[in-house]
Amino acid sequence: MEFVESSRLELKEVVNGEFKKEIVAFANTDGGEIYVGVASDGSIIGVDYAEQEMERISNMIHDGIHPDLIPFTSIETIWVEEKALIHIMVSRGGRPPYHLADKGLKPSGVYIRHGVTSVPASEEAIREMIRESDGITYDKARSINQELTFQYATQYFDSRKVGFQKENMRTLGLIDKDDYYTNVAFLLSDQCEHSIKCALFEGTGKMLFKSRKEFTGSLLKQLEESFEYLSLQNNIRAGFVGLERVESFDYPMYAIREALLNTIVHRDYDYSGSSIINIFSNRIEFVSIGGLVKGLTLPDIINGVSQSRNMVLANIFYRLKLMESYGTGIQRIMESYVGIKKPQFLAEASSFVTILPNQHQEKLEKQSLGEDSPEEKVIRMFSLQREITRKEVEDVLGCSSFIARKILNSLLEQGVIASIGNTRTVRYCLKYPQ
Repeated sequence: MEFVESSRLELKEVVNGEFKKEIVAFANTDGGEIYVGVASDGSIIGVDYAEQEMERISNMIHDGIHPDLIPFTSIETIWVEEKALIHIMVSRGGRPPYHLADKGLKPSGVYIRHGVTSVPASEEAIREMIRESDGITYDKARSINQELTFQYATQYFDSRKVGFQKENMRTLGLIDKDDYYTNVAFLLSDQCEHSIKCALFEGTGKMLFKSRKEFTGSLLKQLEESFEYLSLQNNIRAGFVGLERVESFDYPMYAIREALLNTIVHRDYDYSGSSIINIFSNRIEFVSIGGLVKGLTLPDIINGVSQSRNMVLANIFYRLKLMESYGTGIQRIMESYVGIKKPQFLAEASSFVTILPNQHQEKLEKQSLGEDSPEEKVIRMFSLQREITRKEVEDVLGCSSFIARKILNSLLEQGVIASIGNTRTVRYCLKYPQ
């Protein structure tokens, strides 16, 4: 019987510390055989105490390699030249990547067969093995990083009165049936490598930066901190409607919240790039990596059709009461802009962009161009006559009696004008004429 090492045959004189790597490599590649008691040149050495060594190898496979590889291996003793050899058969496992239990799902623990040697797998190769064997979406797949901590997430779940013990994590999909952390656990962990980058620009273009911020850590931490930052950039402007002083933001807070949530929950985390938020004087752009989920069109999602790319993550955000219901986010963004310039949504091959317009920008631009507001037009009427009536305001502005009354009441409340006479014959004059 001739022994020659190949991509599917490994020869070992003795069982040593490197032995598990060979088994892992065969299980992750195309399977193979290992003969113990044979030198690399093919000469027969034999194994003393073969039964003891077989038990040692079995324990190595059971305790030192994950996931369970016992069903894909067999161990037997054969006799060649009157010497005992141990023959190990390794089939390609059903759930690669297999790894050394003490090293985890990283190159130092995952090996593949390359020629006659076993070499560490790259991180990309490990991800590809996970995708192929799990056959599921990113957030359900095993995380490469299994050394995760959840300091921020634990506090956040506790503040929302949602359980975050191990059994809860399993129910929520953070831990799979084999006790591996999933990618959604990685996203919520303190070790999350994805980030949100915010840039504040001067004016409407990207020529001049005013400030930049990057938010890292757990997605829950990124959500809270980026929302706080956006809130600080969301200016409040005041005006009067009748006697009531009304304050409004440049951007509806609901629209900012929903656009931010969509950017975080629905992006494609198979890409390593950051989510981008660009803030201009006239708009905010939310750039989420990854286009629409296959089969959906832009009209579909505007009409409320929902198919989340990350269903586990979306369900967790729903449990945390961060999302109200599936498929309503974009519709609610649109509704928050009723009566004014509408948001825009751009779907590209590898990105989805939500553009929120500044509610006050159009008015500010008109003022900068010298176009008077209705109140200013009413005040200018006093340069032609000392007193005016509501009917005259209607005629000059071309508006209804209701609108004319609101404008006049606003000027009265501000102390700019005063009323003369009773209700039926009321007239108006400047309170402090020049």
